Amino acid sequence: MNQAVLAAKSETVKEISEKAKKSQTIIVCEYRGLTVAQIQEVRRALHKENAEMNVYKNSLVERAVDELGYNDLNSILTGPNAIVFSEDVIAGAKVIAKYAKRHRDILVVKGGIVEGKFVDAKGIIEVSKLPGKEGLISMFLSCLQAPIRSFACAVKAVADK
Repeated sequence: MNQAVLAAKSETVKEISEKAKKSQTIIVCEYRGLTVAQIQEVRRALHKENAEMNVYKNSLVERAVDELGYNDLNSILTGPNAIVFSEDVIAGAKVIAKYAKRHRDILVVKGGIVEGKFVDAKGIIEVSKLPGKEGLISMFLSCLQAPIRSFACAVKAVADK
């Protein structure tokens, strides 16, 4: 094989590995049947959430994930796949789940890696249903605020009597 081709392939494997190391979530989805406009729409939505979707040869992705120890991912790398890299655990999964629901049989979630662990398609959908970072913070703050609020209501009730 030509040395230039081998060098290009090794650069692609290196690129995939670097993106995977930076990502909290890696999602594999089949995009067969999506139009170019639909793919661009998904990519723009992912870009807003600090995530990206790329299409690579499955063999190159297999080499990259083998280097990182994500061997379970090899079982779902068949057919035309798009790989989604997301720095936030939930954001990329939310976008992909939304578009997978909109384009039911066209965009199919196969599975992925969430925080270093292999997750099947159902697991990715479950992750997408979790509240985002802001939602979790507001839930936590409401839990902290509840006892103080109850105490203030009790003091006000005593003062009104």
